[in-house]
Parts: sequence; structure tokens; C-alpha cells
Amino acid sequence: MPRMRAMQVSEPGGDLELVERELPEPGRGEVLVRVQACGVCGGDSGIKDGHFPGVSYPRVPGHEIAGVVAALGDDASAWEVGERVGLGWFGGNCGYCRPCRHGELMSCENMGIPGITTDGGYADYVVARQNALASIPDELTAEEAAPLMCAGLTTYNALRHAGAYAGDLVAVLGVGGLGHLGVQFASKLGFDTVAIARGREKEPHARRLGARHYIDSTAADPAQELARLGGAKVILSTVTNSAAMAAVLGGLGVRGRLLVLGASMEPLQVPPAMLIPSGKSIAGHASGISGDSEDTLDFSVLAGVRPVVETRPLEQAREAYERMSNGEARFRMVLTTGA
Repeated sequence: MPRMRAMQVSEPGGDLELVERELPEPGRGEVLVRVQACGVCGGDSGIKDGHFPGVSYPRVPGHEIAGVVAALGDDASAWEVGERVGLGWFGGNCGYCRPCRHGELMSCENMGIPGITTDGGYADYVVARQNALASIPDELTAEEAAPLMCAGLTTYNALRHAGAYAGDLVAVLGVGGLGHLGVQFASKLGFDTVAIARGREKEPHARRLGARHYIDSTAADPAQELARLGGAKVILSTVTNSAAMAAVLGGLGVRGRLLVLGASMEPLQVPPAMLIPSGKSIAGHASGISGDSEDTLDFSVLAGVRPVVETRPLEQAREAYERMSNGEARFRMVLTTGA
């Protein structure tokens, strides 16, 4: 039986360990993907640390996947062997649950999440539903495409549906793995882009990425600075610190929106009276479906948006994960299989 390598977590809180497994076979409507690159995302901590109830172990993490179609299951006619494909948080929708019947595919009750409810991309191969896959343009390498399947998709999709128009003031809170892509997308979409981060060390890079303004939140009140610039139509929060989110709320302009992308269980302390004047609002945003992934990849090619990545071979997944979780990576860690 053919074998493959995988980096698995055997139990909640366990270490990533290199194992050999039997090569999986795609079922009906499924595709076997030969993984070339897989991004290391903060969302992987959910399986690493056991934050998702009901998940079975051992589990292979990874939901920022770029590779090629290796084999097709029965009725998987949407793809051909050898096509370049990507796979993100969206695991494919069932088509028959209530959310699906109302067009809310990201809320599908039977979606599944690669690397969480099914084995993911920290491996040589992964099985995916055919409707979860996105086509990767030739202009992107696998290492560039992988982080765009989650970090890129989440920031781009949030910004393009945020209700802001070209020329509006849009702020990106945090210039890290998500934020460095958010700054690029905001700038390329024509927004008057503000980057907000702690300290001055990220300012040169933020400006190279397209930020017109930079606010050091340790040296000035970010809300006051945004208000001085006229008030933000959108603040894209890519951090997980609720206090940092609360600190920028006063910088929203008329009908401004705080869009929360960074996952946190920490309560957000917001006086409700702050939201009523000028119709301010707070909203969360999930990533997107496979069509949104293709839009993200295509726009990245069109506009010249690229993630800044550090690569490690698959067997060094533990080191890559630690660099990501410790904030040492600049800005995305990507595992490569050598395929």
C-alpha cells in the first residue's frame, strides 16, 4: 500500500509528530491533492491545543493548502489530474441543509474544516471535497498561494464587502500575518490606508506595503489619531487583543464598522452608547467559499499582492508552528513537501 508522510497531533495539547500513513483514497465527489505547500495559521492552534470540542485525534492540521490534483473519486468531474488547486478553511458545502438552501454556504451545517474536522495539509497528500477547491493561477507559486487561501482570503473578502469606497479611510489594526496582507489589499482596493501597530519598527514595512498613514498605538491614542484623519469608514482588526480593539472604536467615522477577524474568547468591553451616535457597528467576518478564494488569488495576481513568507520543510512543522505562535515569523510560515 502506498505511504505518505504527515505531521499529526495525537491528543489535545500534544506535540506535532512525524508519522507515516497509508495514502488515502478519495471517495465519491472527492479529490486527492498532492500537497506542495501549506501555511501555518493561528487557527491551527485550535487542533493543537484542543479548543474544538468533539474533534477526533490523531489529527493532521493545516488549512492553507496549495498543490495539484493527484487522483479523482467517483463523480469528481470538476477537476483533472495535474490541475493546480488550493484548499482553505471552507471544506465544501452539502447543498441540502437550511443555510445552504438559503445561500449561506459558509454556514453549512455539514461543511467540515480541513485540518480540524478532517485531516489537513501538514502532509504529502490531503483529500478534499471537489467543491472546496479553488484554481490557482500560474503566476503564483505554491508558497505564495498557500497563505492566500486563508489569511489572504479573509482580509480581501472582508474588505471588499465592508461597504467602503475608493478614497475612504480604512485602518488595519495589527501588521502581522493577517495585517500585512490587509494593508496590501486595502491599498490596492483604493482606500486611504492606515496601519496601526505597537511601536515604530513596523512602520517602514507597513508603508512599503501601501499604508499612507501609520499610527504607533504606544505613542498616541489611535482613536484620536483616526478621528484627526476624519474618522475611519472601516477598521479591520487582525489582532486577538480585545483591549486593542476597544481602544480604536472611537476612531470610527459616520456609520463606521469595526470588522473583527482575529479570533479571541476575551470579552470586548464596549459601552453601547458609543455605537448609537453616527450609527457605528461591530461585525465579525468569516473567510469565504472556494469562489471567493479564486477571486482572492486572481486579484492578488492583478494587483501584485503577495504574502511575505518564511518556508520550512514539512518535517520541521513543529519549529514553524512555534515561530508562528511566538510571533517570531515575518510574516507567514509555510511548510513545503518538496513535491
